[in-house]
Amino acid sequence: MTIRILLVDDHSVVRQGLRMFLSLDPDLEVVGEAANGAEALRLAHELKPDVVLMDLLMPVMDGIAATAAIRQELTDTEVIALTSVLEDASVTGAVRAGAIGYLLKDTQAEELVRAIRAAANGQVQLAPEALARLMREVRAPESPETLTERETDVLRLLAEGQSNKEIARSLHIGEKTVKTHVSNILSKLGVPSRTQAALYAVRIGLVPARPAA
Repeated sequence: MTIRILLVDDHSVVRQGLRMFLSLDPDLEVVGEAANGAEALRLAHELKPDVVLMDLLMPVMDGIAATAAIRQELTDTEVIALTSVLEDASVTGAVRAGAIGYLLKDTQAEELVRAIRAAANGQVQLAPEALARLMREVRAPESPETLTERETDVLRLLAEGQSNKEIARSLHIGEKTVKTHVSNILSKLGVPSRTQAALYAVRIGLVPARPAA
């Protein structure tokens, strides 16, 4: 299955470099490029990519605002923040906006490809440095509704980096059922994304604190 990617960065040389090495992988297809968040939102609606690689610091509309809009309006499109910035506000802002991954621009090419594949499968991917900051910054919900035993199982596997398909296989349930459980978990915890649910699982000790792979 080809993974359709939208590149968003205000530097054309960065987009060109990304496009060049992503084109080496037959499973990845760059379907569009945007130089700012507003353009990214318009193209995301038009092209319906599977994954958006999103720079955070851009003119017109920044990457955090664009991520929030894309995640609200196009729930099947996942966003990976790809940035040179490792400030607490940027990391937490991107994740709160619904980014499924947060990687730095000095990430190795193979690692980026792995993160794109993971995001297309709904798997959480965070740079270790970003995870450390998120653990400090992202607060656990004040008094979340109690999760059922099955929801807790799903949350644990999600936090371990498993995709819906893998969770379904592990628990011997349908993929549709997994999606329903994930939706219920997000609603009960009062968080907008799988990433924040995974962080909550780490915070309460359901899984050890290590980046999902």
